[in-house]
Amino acid sequence: MMATLPFTFDEYHGRQSRFLEQIPTDSLVLIPTNPVSFRSNDTSFPYRANSYMLYLCGWSDPEAVLMAHYNVDSWVTTLFVQPRDTKAEIWTGCRVGTEGAASEWPVHEACSIIDLKDIVGTHLSACKQAYLIQGVNSTLDELVSSAVDTDSADPTSILDEMRVRKSEREIQLMLKSADIASAAHVAAIRKGCAGIGEWQIQSVIEAHFTASKSCCSYSSIVGGGDNATILHYNSNDNEISDGELVLVDAGCEVSGYASDITRTWPVNGKFSDQQREIYELVLKAQLAAIEVCQAGSVWLSMHRATSSVLAQGMIDLGILDCSLEEAIGDDMEFNGPYRNFFMHGTGHFLGLDVHDVGGGRQGDKDEGRILQPGMVVTVEPGLYFGSWRTDVEIPDRYAGIGVRIEDNVLITEEGPMVLTSSCPKTIDDIEALVGSKG
Repeated sequence: MMATLPFTFDEYHGRQSRFLEQIPTDSLVLIPTNPVSFRSNDTSFPYRANSYMLYLCGWSDPEAVLMAHYNVDSWVTTLFVQPRDTKAEIWTGCRVGTEGAASEWPVHEACSIIDLKDIVGTHLSACKQAYLIQGVNSTLDELVSSAVDTDSADPTSILDEMRVRKSEREIQLMLKSADIASAAHVAAIRKGCAGIGEWQIQSVIEAHFTASKSCCSYSSIVGGGDNATILHYNSNDNEISDGELVLVDAGCEVSGYASDITRTWPVNGKFSDQQREIYELVLKAQLAAIEVCQAGSVWLSMHRATSSVLAQGMIDLGILDCSLEEAIGDDMEFNGPYRNFFMHGTGHFLGLDVHDVGGGRQGDKDEGRILQPGMVVTVEPGLYFGSWRTDVEIPDRYAGIGVRIEDNVLITEEGPMVLTSSCPKTIDDIEALVGSKG
């Protein structure tokens, strides 16, 4: 079976070399992939491999472990995989097997997963330290914990730092993912009409993903009216009434690399005055945050930009009655009253995981890392005025309005590049698109 991998062997080998250069040669490295997760009884969820496994060697099937040990003067990589088994393959499809893995994947050798305990046990007895991603494979966890003379260490911090900056090929895959997701959002907006079901919008988007040979990178959020004010709403089972906004947060994966887009639009094709006021404010805040996505800026600069615009805008609209400084609160904590309506962070890293590795999340105790070329981030400010809330006074004029606008941004030497720019977000463009035939 010929492998179709998203990267060249040279790129995979380069990643492995840069990683293993940082590991002591008297160590054993063990990278397990994810187990199969069952939905009910013997019915499993669609399988998705561990991101570290995908990053280091591209193996996407279950029941696999990547091992690396030092032999004389170089590192040797071994991929443990499911062996060929005709009876099992009749039910679940042909397996690559050990011979195919050894010849078609970027590793030195391949062994049967059946022999994992014996082979790993032998190497553990000869090493001083095991670099293992724990909590993924119970067999490996037990083997390492029972190896009395072997210390354990976590390799993820090394790999996380490598994954933060994307290669040219990774960026190509992320741009493809962004293009597919953008087109899916456009297709959904075109279907907009009063009374449409949240689930119907979801079906349009996810059908486009499937037709493009991709899959959801997370559970799609389609919230109409007050449901748009629930940050991780995912029931998607209500009809959206005439005059309501719908917030759609949906992205897809290409070769494991995610996109993550949010658009908010009126199902009847026309923003009301109050919806327009909130939408324009959120868009202004998003554009300000994208502008500071510059190489050399600190992570927190994005959140400072959105917070300043949103807080001042809410003062201007009469939602807040205080100074800008009071509205924002502490420069690091952002604990002012504007947070009653903008509760989350401005963005996160994006890559093999939707909330990708590298830090830069809400709650960090410092300004965060410096933005560098090759990093991909989301920029997603929002304002939420849930009429159902009892913890804060919601202005009647804006009750039931929730707006978030999210794009994926590549940091470059020349400035920010919006990977999702083909997904419309101006009021004029959105109003022209809702319900159009295309």
